[in-house]
Formats: sequence, C-alpha cells, structure tokens
Amino acid sequence: MKGARVAWLLVALGAAPLAAEESAARRNFVSCPIIRDTASVPCWLAEYDGELYFLTLQTDVSAPVTPPWLGHRVLVEGTAAPNKPRICGGIVLEPVVLSVLPELDAACNTAVLPAEDRYNLTFEPPRPPGPSAGRLAFAGAPAPPPPKEPPRSFALRYDFDGLIVFRHAGELTSILDSAKARNARVVAITGNRGSVLLSNGTTLVEQPAMARRRAEQVAELLRGAGLTSVEYRVRWHDEAGAADGDDDAALRFVTVELDP
Repeated sequence: MKGARVAWLLVALGAAPLAAEESAARRNFVSCPIIRDTASVPCWLAEYDGELYFLTLQTDVSAPVTPPWLGHRVLVEGTAAPNKPRICGGIVLEPVVLSVLPELDAACNTAVLPAEDRYNLTFEPPRPPGPSAGRLAFAGAPAPPPPKEPPRSFALRYDFDGLIVFRHAGELTSILDSAKARNARVVAITGNRGSVLLSNGTTLVEQPAMARRRAEQVAELLRGAGLTSVEYRVRWHDEAGAADGDDDAALRFVTVELDP
C-alpha cells in the first residue's frame, strides 16, 4: 500500500511541471488580425504581447477554422506548438479557435502585407483560393461515415457569441440522418453559453441570450430540414460556464439527444 502511495506521488510530481508548461503555452487574447499575401494563398496573423502568431489560411468558409475579417477584432484561443516551424512569420497555435467579434473596429485597418519569398508557403493550401460553392447549413462539409449503430447524442461547439456556421453542416446532417434511422420520437436540445479567461487576466462573457438562441436555432434548422414528426424539447442554461483559461471554447455548446 505504501509503495502504491509513493508511485502515485511520483506521478503527481512529474505531472506538475507538464501542466505548468501547458498553461504557459496557452494563448487567449483579442487582437486585430493581419493578412499577409503569399505566392499561393494569403495567411492570417495576429500580434499579442510583442509576438506574432499564425492563425489560419484564407480558405473556404466551411473549413474547421474560419478566417478572421479585416475591420473586426478576433478572439484567439490556442496553444503554442513549440515543435512547429513558424508559418508566414508567426508562431503556430495548435489547436486554435478563432471568433470574429461583431463590432467594427477602426483600429483593425492594417493593409495587406506584401508577399515575401521567405514567407512563401511550402505546402498546398486546403483548397484553391476563391469563393465557396454557396453551401447552405446542410450542404457543406460531408458528414462522417455512418457508424453501425446511429448515435443518440451529439454536441455542437460554437465560436464566441456565435451561432451555426458552415462548418456545422456535417454535424447537423448526422443528427438528421440518425433521427430518421432511429425513428426518433423525441429530440432534446440544450443550449449553453460560456466565458473566456484571457491571458491578460480579463474575462469575456457571452451575451445573456446566447444559450437560448443556439438551442432554438438548432431546433428551427432541423424542422426546416424536414424533421417534423418528433417532439422537440428545447431548453437552455442561462448561466455562463466558468472560465479557467484552458479550452474555454468547450463551454460554448449545444447538446442534442434522441429519445433521451
């Protein structure tokens, strides 16, 4: 028994420095985005505390990471990847969540930085530059292959103060397909809102009505897609989830359960 306690203590002592390193690598900040031109596809950057960070490429709106907008600040939530080479001159954040803040900000008017040979990308962009195909909520990224047994529970994660965007298309399609395959009688939808602890100690809290808006929007989209022969139980939690600075994006979500 004593040996087990000693072993547990050694594990705990070894985990403490690791946790400290992960905390130090975390970056949560609000900044004006910067776009840099390259020979292939533009890339997005942001500056924080005297350092430049790579955010994403200028890709299709259905990409997992939605590019920022010029003229708007962006909330950046990510972890610095120490073993990744810089991209476009910026430290890579992996994973990263970007949330465009809706208010116009005149300070975010940096012109596009010119292309430089030293910043040219050495890999192919996820898709050619250009407009998307006008995808709608249920016609974006393909849904993952169906499992042997259609799932009953789903979780949709959101940008800060955000609603459904194009990248949710596959998840919504999976919910719709599973409900039909199961002949579901009840669809329970629960909305949540969160907060974010920034690296400078400031806390941002989502709008009070966001949890309700998210839950009601998912129900509306499913009804509009033809799922009308079920009972919808729509509810939400008004209190924002408490932020600790570590993956606060996980506090912004909607759960969907079939026949709970």
